[in-house]
Amino acid sequence: MQRYFLQISYKGTNYCGWQVQPNAASVQEVVEKALSTLLRDNIKVVGAGRTDTGVHASFFMLHFDTERIDINPENFVYKLNSFLPTDIAVQQIWKVKNDAHARFSALSRTYKYYITTEKNPFTTEIVCRYKQKPDIKKMNKAAKILFEYVDFTSFSRLHTDVKTNNCKISQAEWTEKKDVFIFKIKADRFLRNMVRAIVGTLLEIGKGKLSEDDFRYIIEQKNRKFAGTSAPAQGLFLVDVEYPKDIFEY
Repeated sequence: MQRYFLQISYKGTNYCGWQVQPNAASVQEVVEKALSTLLRDNIKVVGAGRTDTGVHASFFMLHFDTERIDINPENFVYKLNSFLPTDIAVQQIWKVKNDAHARFSALSRTYKYYITTEKNPFTTEIVCRYKQKPDIKKMNKAAKILFEYVDFTSFSRLHTDVKTNNCKISQAEWTEKKDVFIFKIKADRFLRNMVRAIVGTLLEIGKGKLSEDDFRYIIEQKNRKFAGTSAPAQGLFLVDVEYPKDIFEY
């Protein structure tokens, strides 16, 4: 049996998220069906994480096991893409060590969140429209506070099955390009709904409803009810997952 890593991207608009759900279309289900058809076997995949309904990924990694050890990467990517819908694409495949894991071997994950104050009919499903221009300087000052903490219970969905709410954030910054505001955040791991909760709370700071001291207080309460409303799903992208180089065999 050989393990492979598969890099894909997807537009999450039409899916209930990455993970298989009863009575709803998921990215995982579609990918498993395509792989099973191509390899003529019942293929199950494990993803780098779970994206929620409507969330996108420009870079997502998964692993699967198969008895096929002779996969030609270029040919395989081409054929697999022909079995996938237009909103899911395969970029690359690697043979990896058999103990490599798409989720647990990851060193870090990076997300970007996009908002705009302009109405654009071509980006409504991938950029969140915001009513007023936020103060990016205030939001960036507050974002630096995230580096001082590791427990982000205040930004986590309630009643999740994780053993710890500790995460180490290594990057958190807003930038502005024309009429689009982009929040980039990198950490060793993320909690369910964490990025959208952080974005929603920082936007409250950006429009003057919360202060830096309020943001610090929210984190220290370790209670979701103190944080702001989660930002809408459509503006969020998983953009990178980092792994140790020595797990890849080609």
